[in-house]
Amino acid sequence: MKPNAVLGKLYLIPTTMGDCDPMDVLPQTIKRSIDLLDYYIVENDKTARKSIKGVSPEKKQSELKLFVLNKHTEIKEHLDFIQPLLEGQNMGLMSEAGCPGVADPGAVIVKLAHEKGIQVVPLVGPSSILLAMMASGMNGQSFTFHGYLPIEKEEKKGSFKTLERLSFEKNQSQIFIETPYRNNKLLEDLLQTLHPETHLCIAADITLPTEYIKTKKIAAWKKETIDLHKRPTIFIIHKM
Repeated sequence: MKPNAVLGKLYLIPTTMGDCDPMDVLPQTIKRSIDLLDYYIVENDKTARKSIKGVSPEKKQSELKLFVLNKHTEIKEHLDFIQPLLEGQNMGLMSEAGCPGVADPGAVIVKLAHEKGIQVVPLVGPSSILLAMMASGMNGQSFTFHGYLPIEKEEKKGSFKTLERLSFEKNQSQIFIETPYRNNKLLEDLLQTLHPETHLCIAADITLPTEYIKTKKIAAWKKETIDLHKRPTIFIIHKM
């Protein structure tokens, strides 16, 4: 990078969290940004192009220059991805769903941008974590997001009890997620492990036509039947 070079800006562009009209959940600032940007760092080429087309149908796909960032991307490639920024081009960073940089691999690019003195511009859009917290009725003054919990059964159940204890001791809501095809098993384990008086919020398909958000005590959940298979879901527990 040349001294005093003009750097581009990195725009963090939220996407929808499923198949819906993007302009039902995304503000106009997203469309204005996508209309102007040709360079993007994305998780998946195909779905990113679909998202861009959904927001800006008139944008020419042939003009898009996409860099794919996922679990297979090597660290040495990150600097190549931000080269357009270093050369003065503005870029967009997009997640597969929701907000980039939050429970999303794009955080490494944001970190690199800060290290290089590149301005980071976060744009407003849906975050399943915050929307679930908003709708849960639990403590929005103090909460923690843990991402994925352990897969091994006994370790997983131990983590449930640890989070339940933390929620009680700190009056703090505990948020976590699971791979969608394992949601039903996670719920089954939660109902077997947690105290009957512990509150559980299940927030599935947030912002979609099939949206489902309910908070009940574990004892009440045991009387319900719900199918969460392959439905993106946020779980929140709080023992009060």
